[in-house]
Amino acid sequence: MLVVMVIGGIAIWAGVTFLFLHAARHRREAWPAEKAGALIAWGGVAFPTVVLLLLLSYAVWLMPAIRPWNPLAEKDGAIEVTGEQFWWRIRYPAVGDQPAFETANEIRLPVGRPATFSLKATDVIHSFWIPALGGKMDMIPGRTNYLTLTPTRTGSYRAPCAEFCGASHAYMAFSVIVMEEDDYNAWRRRLINGQASAANEGGQLLQRHGCVGCHSLRGLQVAGQTAPDLTLIGARLSIGAGALANTPENIARFIRSPSSVKPGAKMPAFNMLPEDDVEEIARYLGGLK
Repeated sequence: MLVVMVIGGIAIWAGVTFLFLHAARHRREAWPAEKAGALIAWGGVAFPTVVLLLLLSYAVWLMPAIRPWNPLAEKDGAIEVTGEQFWWRIRYPAVGDQPAFETANEIRLPVGRPATFSLKATDVIHSFWIPALGGKMDMIPGRTNYLTLTPTRTGSYRAPCAEFCGASHAYMAFSVIVMEEDDYNAWRRRLINGQASAANEGGQLLQRHGCVGCHSLRGLQVAGQTAPDLTLIGARLSIGAGALANTPENIARFIRSPSSVKPGAKMPAFNMLPEDDVEEIARYLGGLK
């Protein structure tokens, strides 16, 4: 679609530029009013109007492939994406004997298969946009919108929030990883079966310091629902919804002072914790792969 729009824009620009240069040429005699009127009507009105109508028709023709009335969109099997300040809650539906599960700030998709997204927001308007795949849809509190996209090649892509949503709007993004079908199924099984060990020192510290009151990690007794799920967080490309590279050092930095990384983040600072505890929690989370 982008290529077609660019070609259409270039055609209009070239046509208008040609008319401008043609009209600006020095002539010994003034143009008759009829000839000047015809030049304006055909070159300045008719030509751009026809090109723009063709582009509009093309865009409307494409719309059924991505809009809610797409017959391929199975809304019951949609990936639910909820925008929150300032992160993305992502819930995958049950498939066959595999149960539904939740993750955060990263979407993985099988290549060549249409993916339908159920888009929501809990606080303010956000906007779901994966530039490499096309299509953009607002996420409005109290409303559910649907969008269907089909990834055609494997790779990792960045997807920013495309609607200003607060102080950390620029630091609200998610990763999209398009995988081969077998790799995607293996990742899905690994994430469903991923378990955090309560016997591990890092797991004990997460519980002792109240982290699980907001965050959930499968395998621990307490599972908070108000903050991103941390199950297998070590396998994600970034932390803090794209704010930092996923390293133990950056995880520790985020734990100490989230607002220094993401202004307006609702997570409180934990700089009162012993430094050894923070580093152990960071190493533990970074190893959950």
